[in-house]
Amino acid sequence: MDIFNEDSSYKPGDIVYVFYRNPHTQDVANIQEAEVVSNPNNPIELSLFLYNTYYPLTNEIAVYSSKEEANEAYKHYFQGY
Repeated sequence: MDIFNEDSSYKPGDIVYVFYRNPHTQDVANIQEAEVVSNPNNPIELSLFLYNTYYPLTNEIAVYSSKEEANEAYKHYFQGY
């Protein structure tokens, strides 16, 4: 599993996968594709672009390089496999 950290090699244009919780139903999470982009407010920082919104790319967000990795983590954390 790839979990973002300060030493990550992510760069603008990379496609990654994250867990996204429904803001209206907090007990529902889905795997979503996101793009790594330069933060529009601070170009030396990276952000995730998801649903037309920029999210800070921090070490508190689990980021997966492939959908398969994200699916395995999802099963582990949300389905108890």
